[in-house]
Amino acid sequence: MNNLFIPLQAGTFYHIYNRGNNKENIFYKAENYNYFLRQYDAYLSDYVETYCYCLLSNHFHLLIRVKDQISPLPVGKKIYTLPNQVVSEQFRRFFTSYAKAINKQENRTGSLFQKNFKRKEVTSGTYFDNLVNYIHTNPVKHGIWDDFRTYPHSSYQRMLWDTPSKLFKTTVLQWFGSSESYTTFHSENSDFDNIKDLIIEDE
Repeated sequence: MNNLFIPLQAGTFYHIYNRGNNKENIFYKAENYNYFLRQYDAYLSDYVETYCYCLLSNHFHLLIRVKDQISPLPVGKKIYTLPNQVVSEQFRRFFTSYAKAINKQENRTGSLFQKNFKRKEVTSGTYFDNLVNYIHTNPVKHGIWDDFRTYPHSSYQRMLWDTPSKLFKTTVLQWFGSSESYTTFHSENSDFDNIKDLIIEDE
């Protein structure tokens, strides 16, 4: 099995995955999904580029690229300078912030997320479009939504919106060639055997 906790390196693409502790929900209400994205943006947008995402009731998937230049991050009396240190710490802070809000909302205690988030390096550009497709079609894969194109908590539709966003929409659509090629690829490709080494399954 590939190492799912490899160090995060600057300028590198990763498939990021995490789920609720003991497979419990991390989203309870519709507004939780939007709050998750706002907190993610607040904690991570200075450090990573986000290419696509999908949020489901008890887990989420992201395709990100760690930025080339990472600013040092004060952590207590220390200063983190390595990309893995900085980005991992920001993910930790993000998870903690979101978990505190959900625990208060649900009157619960304890960990909301699994302790370590999984990641796999995307080492080949030929897998990029397939991985985007896989992440966007996850709701259908798990049997929670009939048509991934209408699922409200993924970046599939946002890619097609002509509105400013920190999501790297232009890059993704250029990768596919056009918005038409993007939608066609998603509709016609559902065999993910060719990227099984990049997929993080929900064990």
